[in-house]
Amino acid sequence: MTNEADLGPCSVEAIRAARAAIEPWIVETPLWAWRSPALSEARQGDAPVWLKLELLQRAGSFKPRGALTVMRTLDPAALARGVTAISAGNHAMAVGYAAQVLGTSAKVVMPANANPSRVEGCRRYGAEVVLVDDVHVGFREVERIAQDEGRTFVHPFEGPLTALGTAGVGLELIEQARAAGTELDAVIVPIGGGGLCAGVAAAVKLAAPSCQVFGVEPIGADSMHRSFAAGAPQSIDAVRTIADSLGAPYAKPYSFELCRRHVDELVLVDDDQLRDAMRLLFRDAKLAVEPAGAATTAALLGPLHSRLANARVGAIVCGSNIDEATFAKLLAQTGPTI
Repeated sequence: MTNEADLGPCSVEAIRAARAAIEPWIVETPLWAWRSPALSEARQGDAPVWLKLELLQRAGSFKPRGALTVMRTLDPAALARGVTAISAGNHAMAVGYAAQVLGTSAKVVMPANANPSRVEGCRRYGAEVVLVDDVHVGFREVERIAQDEGRTFVHPFEGPLTALGTAGVGLELIEQARAAGTELDAVIVPIGGGGLCAGVAAAVKLAAPSCQVFGVEPIGADSMHRSFAAGAPQSIDAVRTIADSLGAPYAKPYSFELCRRHVDELVLVDDDQLRDAMRLLFRDAKLAVEPAGAATTAALLGPLHSRLANARVGAIVCGSNIDEATFAKLLAQTGPTI
């Protein structure tokens, strides 16, 4: 009998095979060496930052990697019944995209305050959108849809196959850096529910054991910090951050255990630091990212600044599903300026 853990990122070969299996529907996103006087001044060092540009992935974020890895294993009957998901936007869009390319239907649950451009993005991929008051209500609704309609629930971050899909980001990052002649000292990964960090951290430790892995959460959505402190998955009562894509209401056992095993340290950033990083990425790297996509830069220039000033760092830019008005509003809000 196959052990559930064997379905996850247990070896470089498993990660590489999973990456090949979804290759028709994803892209190998670029790894870009960010060098500039402004970055050197902010870091107080001249080493480049290697940005893994997952914002250029299909559907605008890393999420299709996990969704496709899960959904491609469904049998024809399950595919015919369709899938369901819950998300503030990125995962919902990814599931809509995956359903479209795999020839099935998706019904996605989103909070009513989700960014309108993300709601519209889901509909453009053919997904039916159900709006609810908040994510706690949303998880109950998605469970009802799965039970009543026979749809497969594609979890936004939990499970071996999800981590196996996201591990492709970490393996690509290490291999692309090596192809450019660089052995990374550290990789910084954003954490919402932990599915991205679980996969990336596992891949990095398999491919480059001496490379440190740092996870970064917003202060207003710190479920993984609480879970590490408690030694078991914990929940939060509400999401209080502009980085809504990182606003998971709780941690879950599989992704928590992978993170605890492979992540060297967690750090926190606040909303001002996120806006600061968004400004720098836009002004200097010419990248228009959502707050979650700026989290790793915020960590590098904030809580990890002194330790990683001269390090060879890889930072995952996880997504950019944000409309022009919201982007401009966030950048215009007051806060420190890098």
